[in-house]
Amino acid sequence: MAKKVLMVIAHENFRDEEYFHPKQVLQNKGIQVITASTQKEAASKFGQRVRADILFVDAKAENYDAILFIGGGGASEYFNNRHAHELANSFFAAGKPTCAICIAPSILANAGVLKGKKAACFESEIENLKEKGAEYTGEPVTVDGNVVTANGPKAAKDFGEAVAKKLA
Repeated sequence: MAKKVLMVIAHENFRDEEYFHPKQVLQNKGIQVITASTQKEAASKFGQRVRADILFVDAKAENYDAILFIGGGGASEYFNNRHAHELANSFFAAGKPTCAICIAPSILANAGVLKGKKAACFESEIENLKEKGAEYTGEPVTVDGNVVTANGPKAAKDFGEAVAKKLA
């Protein structure tokens, strides 16, 4: 049976490369990608429109093999979102890849997932990750157990590859 991942995007201002590049990498490896957002229609930083497959509030960890929180300025809508924290923790507790790119690792940090973990993120989030107990690596992509984090658009394809490797 094909693996199934949940990609969480902001309803506006998610980063194009961080969504489309990993999605393509995963789909090319036969992994089914389900997109979730807080609204059915989402718009990227550069104006791409994406129709969410499900509403974020309806997402449940038991239905997926991994979760990817996608960055871009809009991802901050999930920083203090209770459902985002519960989802991140349920994937993490189940030993499923729990992944985030750009500013989105702050979602994982705020959920408590990155405590004691090595992690990468966009520079604006370094202090938050450290405050929440993560060890910032400065790498484009960091894999620590089942946690995969990346620092931004240039690392998007490698981020997708790292997630795919975790699911192999």
